[in-house]
Amino acid sequence: MKELLRTNDLVKLSWLEALLNDSDIPCLVLDQHASVLEGSAVAISRRMMVDDEDFERACRLIEEAEASLGRVG
Repeated sequence: MKELLRTNDLVKLSWLEALLNDSDIPCLVLDQHASVLEGSAVAISRRMMVDDEDFERACRLIEEAEASLGRVG
């Protein structure tokens, strides 16, 4: 597995997880429970992981989705 991103932004993380799942790219979010144990939702960054063979496609998908958000409005 490869780390796709590391973030404290729970909204972005949720959005990306849905985006990847909708595109049939399985992902795994690590460090969710460690963050809770530390007593703060933003103390420890969460890591989003994807399989090695999905990494390039996931990167392109996220890049395209973020670019399209810049064109809204």
